[in-house]
Amino acid sequence: MTDATHAPLDAGTLIGWFDANARDLPWRAPECDAWGVLVSEIMLQQTPVARVEPIWHDWLTRWPRPSALAAESQGEVVRAWGKLGYPRRALRLHAAAGVIAEEHGDVVPSDVDTLLALPGIGAYTARAVAAFAYGQRVPVVDTNVRRVIARAVHGAGDAGPPSNTRDMADVEALLPEQKAARYSAALMELGATVCTARAPECARCPVVSFCAWYQAGKPAYDGPARPVQRFAGTDRQVRGLLLDVLRGTSEPVPKTKLDTVWNVDGQRDRCLFSLLEDGLVEQTPDGRFALPGEHA
Repeated sequence: MTDATHAPLDAGTLIGWFDANARDLPWRAPECDAWGVLVSEIMLQQTPVARVEPIWHDWLTRWPRPSALAAESQGEVVRAWGKLGYPRRALRLHAAAGVIAEEHGDVVPSDVDTLLALPGIGAYTARAVAAFAYGQRVPVVDTNVRRVIARAVHGAGDAGPPSNTRDMADVEALLPEQKAARYSAALMELGATVCTARAPECARCPVVSFCAWYQAGKPAYDGPARPVQRFAGTDRQVRGLLLDVLRGTSEPVPKTKLDTVWNVDGQRDRCLFSLLEDGLVEQTPDGRFALPGEHA
């Protein structure tokens, strides 16, 4: 039950707003099973919905069950990951699929602790699957949820540095006994589409008249500034360029071909070594390079 402290985020109000305004996303469809939800949650980490949706459809068409993905080579999984970024997620999902297929009858577990035991599945993903695939009443906390609670409940412009204990307690106190998973989805949707970080649309907010931050005049956040994340020229960009070369061929390539993608030798070589360390690239006995499992 929610108490008076958390009245600005009344469950009935938010769920009603969500029912009328939620984006039509395929992993929210009633026919989407827990495997589809798990794939979506892994893909959506630090990646916008618009980039995820077409690749999610491709993956679920190609690998509709965990066992189908587990049977695929790591190299092909990395290739299919495409431009989603942070490609180690593809390998972690591949590893989790293998455990689900072998130890859980090809069905994604519903229990949070069992989900946490899967390779590469963290606290957020485990709770998101338990909630959104199985309707369990568990707190699901992402950046959007933290921001909504910081503003509406605590009157702060931003949530500041995350605190797992505090953030979980905040959401746990809000969750209604009924439709808790729907409520969690509504909180996320509000943060993603209305109560955004840079341009909140308070005029469209269903709880604006009760929002502590709005009532206080929307004071500026006075905590530590978040570092601006750039992409151009970073190791992330260089790693992506190197992987693009290998995704475009089924044959190992010589290092000279990789050398053409970036003109800073030290950075390029460092990034190639990191890809080798992460298992995203393998070196053949003759010194060429390929995606994992794609050389004799």
